Amino acid sequence: RTQQDVDISHVLVKLAPNAPPTDTLKALEKAMEAKKMLQAGKAFDAVAKMYSEDDSVSKNGGHVGWVTALFPNGFYALETAAYTAETGSIVGPIRTSAGYHVVKINDRRPARGEVEVAHILVRNDKQPDTIKARQKIDKAYQALTDGADYDDVAKEYSDDNITANKGGYLGFFGINRYEKPFEDAAFGLANDGDFSKPIQTSIGWHIIKRISRKQGQPLQMVKSALQNQVKTDPRFELAKEAMVQRIKKEGNFQEERTTLNEFISSLQADTSNTFLTYKWKASADPSDKKLFSFGKNELVVTLGDFERHLQGASRPRQQMARQGVKAVVNHLYEEFINENALKYEEKQLETKYPEFKSLMREYEEGVLLFEVTKMEVWDKASQDTAGLQNFYENNKEKYKWDTRAVVSEFSLVESSKEKINIIRDFCKTHEPEDVLKSFNGDGPAQILSFKSKTYEKGRNGMLDKMEWKAGEISPIEINKRNKSYEFFKIEEILPPSPKNLKDARGYVVADYQDYLEKEWLRKLNNDYKVEVNQKIFNKMIK
Repeated sequence: RTQQDVDISHVLVKLAPNAPPTDTLKALEKAMEAKKMLQAGKAFDAVAKMYSEDDSVSKNGGHVGWVTALFPNGFYALETAAYTAETGSIVGPIRTSAGYHVVKINDRRPARGEVEVAHILVRNDKQPDTIKARQKIDKAYQALTDGADYDDVAKEYSDDNITANKGGYLGFFGINRYEKPFEDAAFGLANDGDFSKPIQTSIGWHIIKRISRKQGQPLQMVKSALQNQVKTDPRFELAKEAMVQRIKKEGNFQEERTTLNEFISSLQADTSNTFLTYKWKASADPSDKKLFSFGKNELVVTLGDFERHLQGASRPRQQMARQGVKAVVNHLYEEFINENALKYEEKQLETKYPEFKSLMREYEEGVLLFEVTKMEVWDKASQDTAGLQNFYENNKEKYKWDTRAVVSEFSLVESSKEKINIIRDFCKTHEPEDVLKSFNGDGPAQILSFKSKTYEKGRNGMLDKMEWKAGEISPIEINKRNKSYEFFKIEEILPPSPKNLKDARGYVVADYQDYLEKEWLRKLNNDYKVEVNQKIFNKMIK
């Protein structure tokens, strides 16, 4: 449908979606009268002005113009009529959310799609008179024909304050977005980069430039956008209803209508008359009478089940109260059937669709494997302290420190930077505590600080550039974050040594997990023998 535009006219008799039957009948009869007059040959605009309640009928005589799918929500029936009826025919009355329509199909054409444009606008109300407005747009047009840049001309001449500084850019638009002269001129441009002659609309004069056009795009290009639109459109509900009917047919749907009718009668006879209010409650002793079923009694729904559903549907019962008890119950009953049809179908998925069954098995077994691996490997490795300690004792040679350096890291505030070389020289022959005491003094202002850290060889860029021996001092560096002046001093070199379990815990746990997994797999292989049919396997290879 999106590949075609349709030109239609209509007579609209307005009717609220939830109108009472008397109003509905009156509107339908009025629409039928209009249709009879049209079929008798009366001019459409005359009939429209006589019968139509469309607010614009006095101006357009019922002529809607060119339209394209998808129609707005609530107008799917009108769209279907527009795209299925023969050209020249009169169809209806068609019920939509607006009321009843009698429609004439005037013409069809390939869909215009969307065009991306810019425009130069000279407003009528910005000029002293319309002649000066025309003279201004003609000057702009002459500049363009003389080769001037469109963006520059738009900035100089356009009265559209929103788009002028952006080269007049409007973006993409489809049919019925702007006035007909503007739309026709924009879609009439043959090539990207072409611009129109000055054209007039109700707000002024325009020169339109075509930037690009999207027309007749393949399904894969628009599929995602169409899917999102369809999901919020009434046709989606129609598709759902068709699916429910299929499920009922394939699922051997059986219902006990007598049970439902007896229940409705009991509600109508109830003198308390609370069913259409929030006060109504389901029976304290739920009825086990069968209401309907699917399959060979695979899903049996009782009257008690339906009563519980009705109790939960308090808001719909109150909203539909004007329609009466019978109409409300029947409406909610159909909804209840649909819900249970989908539940029944859900239970049949693995039977009907082998691919779905395989996918569910994959998920189920994946979850099971995850859980058992968590129990047998991951949790055991982190929680089995005795087993972890024993594994560490048997493999402690694997977990060793490389050569390490005990380092004093000194940091001097920027405001005392002139002392940095003196402090660095003083550090060569003094312990860190003496250095702090000598340069910080007893006052609250502490200009120098130090931290003692231990680094493994190859784990610190500055240290790795130094000779690894006690007493070595690094060059001075400036900390980019706080502008302080820093250097390191190696206080002691520690030879390679074993790590204790605390220091090596992360590595030990990871290795213990690998060990537990291998032991678990070895046990599984012993318990469950695997036999390979080599002949069949070789055929697969070939």
